[in-house]
Amino acid sequence: MDLSRRCRRVVPAVPATLRLLRTTLCCAVLLGLPRAAGAAGAPAWSGFGGDPRHTAVSGVASQPLDHVAWQTSVDLIPHYSSSGTLLIHYGSPLVTGANTVLIPVKTGALDGFRVEARNGGTGSELWQFDTDFTVPAHGWIPSCGIALAPSNRLWVPGAGGTVFQLDGVDTAGVPAPVRVAFYGTAAYEANPTAYNADIRICTPLTSDSTGNVFFGFRAAGANPLAIHSGLARIGADGSAAFVTASTASAGRSTQVLMNCAPAMSNDGQTIYVVMSSKIGDATGYLVALDATTLATRAKVQLKDPKSGHNANLYDDGSSSPAVGPDGRVFFGVVESPAASNRGWMLQFDANLASSGAPGSFGWDDTPSVVPASMVPSYTGLSSYLLTTKYNSYADLGGDGINKLAVLDPRATQVDPRTGATVMKEVLTVAAVTPDTEYTATHPGAVKEWCINTSAVDPFTNSVYAGNEDGVLYRWDLATNTLSESVVLTPGIGEAYTPTVIGHDGRVYAINNGTLFSVGVTLAAVPAARGAGPQLRLAVTGSNPFTTATSIRFSLAQSSRARLEILDIGGRSVTTLFDGDVPAGDHWVRWNGRGADGRRTPAGVYFARVTAGDRSASRRIVLAR
Repeated sequence: MDLSRRCRRVVPAVPATLRLLRTTLCCAVLLGLPRAAGAAGAPAWSGFGGDPRHTAVSGVASQPLDHVAWQTSVDLIPHYSSSGTLLIHYGSPLVTGANTVLIPVKTGALDGFRVEARNGGTGSELWQFDTDFTVPAHGWIPSCGIALAPSNRLWVPGAGGTVFQLDGVDTAGVPAPVRVAFYGTAAYEANPTAYNADIRICTPLTSDSTGNVFFGFRAAGANPLAIHSGLARIGADGSAAFVTASTASAGRSTQVLMNCAPAMSNDGQTIYVVMSSKIGDATGYLVALDATTLATRAKVQLKDPKSGHNANLYDDGSSSPAVGPDGRVFFGVVESPAASNRGWMLQFDANLASSGAPGSFGWDDTPSVVPASMVPSYTGLSSYLLTTKYNSYADLGGDGINKLAVLDPRATQVDPRTGATVMKEVLTVAAVTPDTEYTATHPGAVKEWCINTSAVDPFTNSVYAGNEDGVLYRWDLATNTLSESVVLTPGIGEAYTPTVIGHDGRVYAINNGTLFSVGVTLAAVPAARGAGPQLRLAVTGSNPFTTATSIRFSLAQSSRARLEILDIGGRSVTTLFDGDVPAGDHWVRWNGRGADGRRTPAGVYFARVTAGDRSASRRIVLAR
């Protein structure tokens, strides 16, 4: 196996102010309106895969992929292989409810990390914090995976298996860090050198809905407490606990899989973690632990569903469990024998009993959840689907036609390549850039999808993913097309990277050691005359447009606002929003349909926002 190329293989009475906030949040959920920048609220993206279940589903509508708004390095000294590939897994950026972007940054050649906080709108830096976290023994450089609690407390990996908690992350100035050790902070402070040398966090951190944080760590036992590798929990109340991998798996595993973020059940009672048998290429178990006591509730050995052999688990991967809305658990493994490195996306019920056919790709990928309503053409029975990369490696027996796929976990088909019964393909879309390394022997070969998690926007029926060609794409599930794209770099092979949607709808992607913030720039619109709050309105994206365009209105103070579409004769076509909103910026997208849901004819329309006696309008051109 040529791991040097595996970018390639390698989710009572209510006060008036609270009624206003409640109304605004409901509108935000239904219409995709982000909460006003600076307003209190849950993080927009709290950890790897967006939430503790790793579903990668956005709570706001994404902006169009117009251009790169800002960019910043996440790797100050990139470490390239002899073939020019970046063999590293970068930690996922996080976004707070006030649109602060929190970014793990590698500062050294093989180690050294800090966290940067930046304004999501401008990219300007608020602060940076240097952590003493060091990575375990590795092939590919592991990630520094941070997590954000609902209280807006940031958790950052530290040395010796410790973590730092930072509060007040949305304000300028470095927050005061507090170090916590899962085996006792006093014990750590008594002999930090010994603990730093032996205990190292090996997974991204995961914070649950109440602020408890979970992570895997590796240790050989050469520390004052003779602690061996396992999973740790630090409670929001300061309590701490851990369980060794050997205890959790009844002696069948020795450590937690590298880069594999623990996943939380929907009810918050169970934490799912993958444990392996050794460093490097290994086999192992998916284990369900009580989220409070860390007692083992269930475990299952991960198997290749076709050969029956124990599936392969690679430390050089970053697959993590994902939990569906119905409690099912999904996890990607490498096939055994590893002839093509496609692997399988296994599925289990909440108690880890096998619960359906596997997906026919699993290597280094965490599936994202797609509400079935996002795919108008879908006629099956599932309430949700899964999206995953679907690479077919030309150098490992595939045809080189690398795709993204939406799969139905409750329906099946026969995989034409392996003959196995697998999850049914609902939609697939191939990459577009020819892979000239293979086109001589595989004419259809295209560059592969370099993601370990995509980002899902249910408000616009969109999935966002980056490709090895250096381009970020919007996959429109309504039309099954790559409908928007923006060039980030000329393209480079690298380990798979996460995709994120921010609080204001910006899309974040990493390529060649750089984080890119992609969206639109709004033209200033003079405030209209009249009584009432000052307001502005802008239309973004393509104009003319064919599928959907974004409309942003801004209020100088809290007010009731109405946003509608008018035809050229001034007649109302549809009302997009009518309700109470706070001061600040608000987004809505128009899909080119009238109030009756039917497609409107091509032509000139106007978006008009009204608040009090003031109104503003902008011209929109719809093409068909």
